[in-house]
Amino acid sequence: MEVKGTIPKQIVSFQSYRPASLAGLTPCAKRITSNITSLLTSKSLTTTIMKIGDKAPEILGKDEQGRDIRLSDYKGRKLVLYFYPKDNTSGCTAEACSLRDRYQELQGAGYEVVGVSKDSAASHVKFKEKHSLPFPLIADVDKTLLEAMGAWGEKTMYGKKTMGTIRTTFIINEEGIIEQIFSGKQVNTKEHATQILGDPLP
Repeated sequence: MEVKGTIPKQIVSFQSYRPASLAGLTPCAKRITSNITSLLTSKSLTTTIMKIGDKAPEILGKDEQGRDIRLSDYKGRKLVLYFYPKDNTSGCTAEACSLRDRYQELQGAGYEVVGVSKDSAASHVKFKEKHSLPFPLIADVDKTLLEAMGAWGEKTMYGKKTMGTIRTTFIINEEGIIEQIFSGKQVNTKEHATQILGDPLP
């Protein structure tokens, strides 16, 4: 079957693709263009999934005080980089308080802790103050780090599929390499510090 019309030259790669006008194309060419558009802009193609052995990104984001947080700030220490859905929700509060309660033990074992959610800096300030959290919280409002680390994606809530933060903790070694990952139901929010330290769960 002959297809008349041309596929717009803008379709080069999913990084640079922007939808082009379909005016002037035959119905068949329009369908092909639409299918390519759907494929190239698919979230499954653009979402990064970080794995054990990968190097974590250098630029992590800004904390609740607007300070830049970089991976190199923690060189020589292990970093607990944990992603959580929302400030002041029950599971996220339990997780943060677990890390707070054993923070000195974590530091004694060579760890530093940084939390990340898409909440605003103002929300983080209130969350930290309310629960006396001793570690920084990155306000990843545009989901840059969430998407870079693969902690943003499709999940099921109350039987419905939705896009959101996937509760994930990356243990990053002294050289910036991911050496352990806890994700989703693997994270025991009430005993997360215990999990990280490798102690038996109560």
